Formats: sequence, structure tokens, C-alpha cells
Amino acid sequence: MIDVVIAGAGPNGLMLACELALAGVRPLVLERLTAPTTEQRANGLVGQVVRMLDRRGLYERLTAPGAVPSPAPAFVFGAFPLALADLPDNPLHTLAVPQRRIEQVLGDRAAELGVEVRRGHEITGLEQREHSVVVETAGREPVEAAYLVGADGGHSVVRTLAGIDFPGVTRDDSVSFSGHVAVPPGAVDAGGGLAVPGFGTVPPFRHLRTEHGVIAWAPFPGRDPLISTTEWGLPEEGEASLGELRASAARVLGADVPLHPPTGPGPHLMRRLFGGNTRIASRYRAGRVFLLGDAAHVHSAIGGPGLNLGLQDAVNLGWKLAAAVRGLAPEGLLDSYESERLPAARRVAMHTRAQSMLIRPGGEVTALRELFAELLAPVAARQHIAELMAGADITYDMGPATGPLVGRWAPDAPGLRDLTRTGRALLLDPTGTLDTGPWAPYVDTVAVPGLDTALLLRPDCYVAWQGSTGDGLHAALGTWFRPARDAVTACARITT
Repeated sequence: MIDVVIAGAGPNGLMLACELALAGVRPLVLERLTAPTTEQRANGLVGQVVRMLDRRGLYERLTAPGAVPSPAPAFVFGAFPLALADLPDNPLHTLAVPQRRIEQVLGDRAAELGVEVRRGHEITGLEQREHSVVVETAGREPVEAAYLVGADGGHSVVRTLAGIDFPGVTRDDSVSFSGHVAVPPGAVDAGGGLAVPGFGTVPPFRHLRTEHGVIAWAPFPGRDPLISTTEWGLPEEGEASLGELRASAARVLGADVPLHPPTGPGPHLMRRLFGGNTRIASRYRAGRVFLLGDAAHVHSAIGGPGLNLGLQDAVNLGWKLAAAVRGLAPEGLLDSYESERLPAARRVAMHTRAQSMLIRPGGEVTALRELFAELLAPVAARQHIAELMAGADITYDMGPATGPLVGRWAPDAPGLRDLTRTGRALLLDPTGTLDTGPWAPYVDTVAVPGLDTALLLRPDCYVAWQGSTGDGLHAALGTWFRPARDAVTACARITT
């Protein structure tokens, strides 16, 4: 029997497969498509996930050997420029890499870890049993697994088959165009802005709002630039074409925008979207079936939070599901996936809906924006927004553990990015005296001289305990890594 079947070989499903494989669990990925898609989707990563990929040794593969993440000096929120360089603790990292490249790197890593990906396997049914779930696929033999995870997108078949509702809001009053383009020589200034005769300069990599809509100009290095527009109150008819995109840009700016067909190697994007959805699954678990990524939540793409949310779902679920498969999960561990990640999805849904309202046309919105710009001026306000956008404001309930860092994502520590590549729990001990007792087989204890306090990190890099004397350490270990009375027995069962 397979340990875990994952439906979907997108970034979230592949990330989960890698996490499970790191923990010694055998996943099988079933993908409906026969080959990786060439469709242009996300253009990069925003938030804590950038550092999470670095802590798994994947950041260098997406950038260059020796590269390390650094905070973004500026970003955007609701078409407001967001200065970040003066923040006392800037948590917002970005990485401009196409989604197809992210999928390729995660796919390569999964293959290195021995993960099997079966393409052309469309899931058509499932049957939950006491100790397994049987997955049916079109024209093929059923597959039995201990658990099934739906990472199969916003139209998730797994979610439907598991009987999980997907409540939310659908808006049908907006039209968005996005496409790769070329522009005349000299149209891009030294700062990357697009000069538009009769209007002025469209700044790069931010949303620009006018009284007629929104436009975004993204001159990615080494690729054809991407331009996007959003308008409201237009009829639904029309096709995605360069002419339609150019006409939309002209309406938003009130001036003709010099756009031409892209000249670089494809694939090239030309897309028209009508309306949008904000939906969150009513539950993330139904028996032995789990949801993650877009199967669990969909929302506006404004601010680029999608992969940050989905990939961190995968990192959160991975070690917990592996513990259950290996017989090491304490009571309630699998249920903590929903209790921890559902609030994160609600935060993203909240701020993307708020941003979507801030970019709409109209005098009332303009007045709101004037006030909001004043509120954004203080450093504390921009710090708050940066933490919200990065997902750094999420704190998990760690039960009886205490301390200001407990429940938060681990701060940087000397050598931490190298220590976390195994995906195991870590005890960072500056005293050299702490003992993990019967949990030693599951926790790597590392001496870190100079650290202010000892930290116990879960495999997803959240702090589960901190202290200096060891008080409460075993209680925290028992909460997350199995009760002490069962730990030795479970370890013996695994090693025999």
C-alpha cells in the first residue's frame, strides 16, 4: 500500500512530496496532465516561503550558486508603493521566477528523493476505509493509500469527491487582460518605467490605479515584459488579443500605449479573465483526505500571496502526515493542520479583498485612498503591512509552551539555513546541556554558542519551545512528536 497519494503535480503537490520523502515516507503523485503545462501562471514568490525554500536548499537552484535571500527594499499594497528599507525588521522577501521554473526545480528535487510522479492519471473516485483510502482513476487500476491529499487546484476533484464545501464570494464585474509584449526602443527609462506619450511614466513592478482602472508593467530581466490591466463595468464579450490589451491599457491611462507582439522565446501569455473568486474550504480534512493550496483556498492574485500560502500549507502538512504514517503522531497532530493553516488562508482572503477594493475606480475610493496613504506613512504601519503580506504575522497555538518566540516562525540563527535542509526537528542549544530524552531519534540537537535562548524548531521551522534550563522542553516534545510513554516503542517499531 502507498503511504500517501497526492493529487496534482503543481508546485504545492511537489513540495508536499519532497517534504514527505525527506521524512522517510513514500508518496505517489497522480497528475491529470500528460506533461508539465507551459501556461504562464505565477511570476514569482512573495513572503516567508522564499526563506523556507532557502532552508530546504532550493533557493540557490532557483537563482544562482551561493545566492541567499534578502528582504525587498520596496513592494506594493493595493496599488500603494510600500517602502520597506527603513523597517526595523523587514520580513518581506521576493523572488521573480516563473511558476513553470519553480515546478521544474521541485520536480527535479522530488525525483532525487525517489518520488514517483504518474502523469495522465485522472482521479474519478475515492473510497475511504478504516485504515486507507482507495483512489480510482480513469481507465486504470485503483490505488490504495494510507492518506490522500488534494493539491489539484481551485476546481479540485478530490475536494468534490470528499464532500467538502467551498463557500465564498464570486465577483463578476471586472475584466482583466494580461500579456507578454514588446515596446519600442527608448520606451523604457533607466528605472525600468514605461514612458507613455500623453500620460507619463508607468512605474515597474507595481499596480498603478487611475479613475478608469488599474495597470501593471513588469519588465522581467531576460524575458519579454508583461503588462496587465483591470477594468470594471465592461461587457463580458471579447477575446484575449494584443489589440484588446492595448485598447484596455489606453482606456485605463487615457493615452495610447505602444505595445507590440513579443519577440523573445515563448511560451507567451495572452489572457483575459472575467470576475474572480474568494473561497475557502469549509474544512481541510475529511477522514483520510486532506486539501492544500488552491484546492483549499482561492483568492485574488493581487500582491502575489498564492504560492506563499500554498507552499507553506505543504510544509505544515508534510511532517505531520509523515509522523502519522510512521506511527509517531500524537493525538490531534493531524487536526492541527487545519487549525493552523485555515487562519492563514483567512488572513490572505481578507487582505486581498481589501486591496481589490482599494484599486477600484470612483471618487469614494479615491477619498479612501487619500486617507489610507496617510495611515501608511508611519514605520509601524508599514511594518504591520509587510508582516501581513509576508505571512509573518501568523502565530500558531503551541499549547503549554511559553516565551515570546513560541508559535512564531524561527528567526535567523547562525548556520540555520544549512541545518534545516533535512526537514527534521531541531533543538538549537547554546548551553550544551539540554537533553531530548526518548525523542532523540527525531530531533537533531545542535550547539549554537551565542544564541540568546535555546529553541526547539518543528520541521516547518516554527518555534515549539524556548528556554534556558530545559523546563517544559519534554512537554513540548511530547505535544508535537509523540507522548513520552510511547516514543521508545514507536522508535523500535520503525527501526525493526
